[in-house]
Amino acid sequence: MMYYMPTKVIHEKNCIKKNGCLLKALGNKALIVTGQNSAKNNGSQEDVETALTANGQEFAVFDRIRSNPTLESVYEGAEEAKRFGADFVIGIGGGSPMDAAKAIALLAVQDISKDAFFGAEIKKALPMAMVPTTAGTGSEVTQYSIITNDRKRTKTSISSPVLFPRLALLDGAYMGGLSKENTVNTAIDALSHLMEGYLSPRAGQATDALAQRGMKMIAKEFDNLASFTLDSAARDTLLMASALGGMVIANTGTTAVHAMGYGLTYFKDVDHGRANGLLITSFLKFIYDQCRERVDEMMQAMSFSGLAEFGQAIDRLLGEKEKVTPEELEVYTDIAKDSKNLRNCIAAVTRDDILNIYLASFGYRG
Repeated sequence: MMYYMPTKVIHEKNCIKKNGCLLKALGNKALIVTGQNSAKNNGSQEDVETALTANGQEFAVFDRIRSNPTLESVYEGAEEAKRFGADFVIGIGGGSPMDAAKAIALLAVQDISKDAFFGAEIKKALPMAMVPTTAGTGSEVTQYSIITNDRKRTKTSISSPVLFPRLALLDGAYMGGLSKENTVNTAIDALSHLMEGYLSPRAGQATDALAQRGMKMIAKEFDNLASFTLDSAARDTLLMASALGGMVIANTGTTAVHAMGYGLTYFKDVDHGRANGLLITSFLKFIYDQCRERVDEMMQAMSFSGLAEFGQAIDRLLGEKEKVTPEELEVYTDIAKDSKNLRNCIAAVTRDDILNIYLASFGYRG
């Protein structure tokens, strides 16, 4: 068995106020990477800035990251880091700002052309701290940065141990202003990480234990997610489960569900977590005969009687599905079939399999 995750994780109320002094070890000048509004509105950015000021550290803010960050935005952020002379980076927000922060930390110290970005050898990056304000990606504890790849019409990950953040500061209070849609979508994303990691051929005893715990935590909140009656304890539960999902996939990677979900996000602007949710039940049905024991173990961890009950619970959270034509699904299939995620499946997945999973997910096949 092998397990590796070097990020220091602290999860508690008033986390930044209590532990902001830990940022001192990262450097003297921070570039804060975030989106345009949420970090300001939920108080996380103010708390980080207050901590940096108390530490005597300088900072600049790059707040031009949107959902599904582009190459252009991370190169722009890297130029800002260089101009300011940043010697560490702090990502605040959901998966998009945190993934962008990693790419910016890389590009600030390593010259890589845009054409070579997705295949480049990653040698170094500025130290990083992350403050997640959604419970979904787990990017605060992974070595992955996922960036929109227009050339391939999908999202593509880069990965290196140097992209692990040094520090992750978790506080569910920052999630209080999230919409139901955002909260549900990110929870499904976290659940997808836990389930895909459990079904990866790279899974081991450590990741299994983390995955089972995380799945149980999220499933316990399904009713509260559906009715959107989450209290502070429930939000903290989801935030920790999301981090557990990140700890899992940092070692196992993700599978076909992510490969297929990227097409829905790129072409239909479907939220990443929601895209995974639209596909996961059909994917589990496809692989069930080949890994029945693993799927049954997941259902048991979540207290579901089987895939039928699980699918009903997911459908309840998703609501009405998007309209996607079979012709569009053919296009997504041709893109997904080349994804490296397919090589990380516990069962072999062919092009026809991908198409059939897509078709079943949108009601074209039983």
